[in-house]
Amino acid sequence: MISEDLLLLMNIAKVQAIVSRKFDSLSAHGLGVSDFVILYLLHNAPEFRMRRIDLADKIGLTASGVTRLLGPMEKTGLVTREANERDARVSYVVITSTGKKIFQEAKVTAERVAKDILSFKKNKSLRAISELLQELGGNIQ
Repeated sequence: MISEDLLLLMNIAKVQAIVSRKFDSLSAHGLGVSDFVILYLLHNAPEFRMRRIDLADKIGLTASGVTRLLGPMEKTGLVTREANERDARVSYVVITSTGKKIFQEAKVTAERVAKDILSFKKNKSLRAISELLQELGGNIQ
């Protein structure tokens, strides 16, 4: 037998794998689920930009993990780098106009996938689950 805590975490991991697999339909837009989350965060950030370290913190990755994700996104023109004029050690990730367009198109697909995954759930249950995940560190809003 295992603890309820461990069982919950194992089920969260399984649900994450299911969500990632279902979000494969975003690949039609050239995106994975992590790419979509990055574009979402940048699209909603002040001036459409964030420091890499802040982006890493928001999505729960290391700075090097975010850098690996951003490389292909930079090559395809979804994001770009911007230096800080006052501090050369700080760089920003900025969503491009192409990134904004792709995000808007992919958002339609992502909303459909989310509705499909959660269509049978009650709003009260979704709020409770969302609150629990935020308490556990899920800080994407």
